[in-house]
Amino acid sequence: MIKILLVEDSKFLRLATERALARAGYEVSTAADGEEAVTKARENLPDLILLDLLLPKLTGTDVLKALKKDPATKKIAVVVLTGMSHRNEDWLRRDGAFGFLGKAELALDKGAGTLLAAVAEFVKQLHLDIPASAARSRRAGI
Repeated sequence: MIKILLVEDSKFLRLATERALARAGYEVSTAADGEEAVTKARENLPDLILLDLLLPKLTGTDVLKALKKDPATKKIAVVVLTGMSHRNEDWLRRDGAFGFLGKAELALDKGAGTLLAAVAEFVKQLHLDIPASAARSRRAGI
């Protein structure tokens, strides 16, 4: 099963996103701040991290840098999940981000379909098998 670490300080977004990903067949763990994110990444070694940038205790940028410096976590794909504009995508990639998702583009208030499709695309790029329930959701446009 594909393991995803979701790092989001907004309790509502964290719970809603976690629920959608779990229903799609991913094994999801969560962190509410940057320090917890680094600890959980080291403990769980997820396949993919969805990382918000504006976090308490340690910023998402600092989390990204810490993960990429640590031999145990440097190969984990980190997708930045943020409300910031795409203008920052270049420097985030230079810092080691695998991908970039703008929260506004995901339209999470209208359902999880766009998020699940984006995550499935990243999973595909990592040459991992998309969970069957995620593939069904994707085909159904959910």
